[in-house]
Amino acid sequence: MKAFIRFQWPGILWGIFILVLTGVPGNYFPQIVSFWDWLSPDKAVHLFIFGVFTFLVLLGHRKQYPGSRIRYKPVSLVLILGVLYSGLTEVLQSHLFLGRDGNIFDFLANVIGCLIGALLFYLLYRKKGTNNHQFVE
Repeated sequence: MKAFIRFQWPGILWGIFILVLTGVPGNYFPQIVSFWDWLSPDKAVHLFIFGVFTFLVLLGHRKQYPGSRIRYKPVSLVLILGVLYSGLTEVLQSHLFLGRDGNIFDFLANVIGCLIGALLFYLLYRKKGTNNHQFVE
């Protein structure tokens, strides 16, 4: 557990930051009223914060296990974690946080952000010169 915390603290802190940010009353943020409004800058924030979250958790895993290849199973688990955490933040906005409403478009932007974070991690840390698409130290 101590090693986990040691390597995952950036992802954990970023996750706490996300929870605080999503709990801020909604009157501080613009409202989404139509489908086309989901392309607003608000969605870029969702893409960014969940992309960074996914990237940091994957990076922590890479640092915790430096000699091993990071295969698809850990990446899949981190993506599932990101999707579940995204869903949790939207449920909390709907039912617990004052002045906030859960939004399916926010959830979709969060999930896409998780995918972008994983893709960025893959592009930065894949093994060069091979076609086997394995993550490495």
